[in-house]
Amino acid sequence: MKTLFKLFAAAFAAVAMSTSIASADVKFGVAAEPYPPFAEKGADGNWKGWEIEIANAICAAMNEKCEWVEVAWDGIIPALLAKKFDVIISSMSITEERMKTIDFTDKYYDTPAVMVAPKNSAVDGTPDSVKNKIVGVQVSTTHANYAEKHLQSSVAKIKTYQTFDEHNQDLVAGRIDAVIGDSLAMQPFLDSDAGKCCEVKGKLVDTAVFGPGVGGGMRKEDDDLQQKFNAAIKKIREEGTYDAISKKYFTFDIYGAGN
Repeated sequence: MKTLFKLFAAAFAAVAMSTSIASADVKFGVAAEPYPPFAEKGADGNWKGWEIEIANAICAAMNEKCEWVEVAWDGIIPALLAKKFDVIISSMSITEERMKTIDFTDKYYDTPAVMVAPKNSAVDGTPDSVKNKIVGVQVSTTHANYAEKHLQSSVAKIKTYQTFDEHNQDLVAGRIDAVIGDSLAMQPFLDSDAGKCCEVKGKLVDTAVFGPGVGGGMRKEDDDLQQKFNAAIKKIREEGTYDAISKKYFTFDIYGAGN
């Protein structure tokens, strides 16, 4: 009986230990929609892209075992708060509005927003140039917030889309007149055959809307993980890992000029 009890006790301890190890793993939440060159799912079913590589490097610097959890972009903050994962890694801008609900790590990149329209269009990025026109934005983004703040009174309509690709497709089809998006995410579209119709018409600036850059979204109570993540960002930048990964994708400093 004592031997049997010891076996049960050992089994229980092993289960408890494995549960403890699993709960210590860090889960990264990523929007299911493709967003190259930052994140997209490859033909093998694995996630790839600059942001994926950077997050995996951060994970290694934290000495953690990490995994990716897919979720629709417009439900990504509720999923974080529901503890389906621990950190949003999905090109989320650090903004005051979002910080009312969640916290952020230090920034890990920063690129400007742009307005894109057909090459033969008179659109130049200003509110007057899109007067009575239809502008497309992805729902629940800083780009949508910018359009609502600066263009609401001039455009005929601000049309929202669930994914980045959808508003680009409508732009090519002529169903909308311009789109607002991240300059780097726009580049693969502009370099494609479909995107040859269009060009960047202007960079958009509003620190209150776009914030200081992109960071990992976290629950406010996860202070220890936030500190570890921030230390890992600093480590991969100081050791050169950040630059080594970035040079595979970009020819300039994606972290932000002067930072």
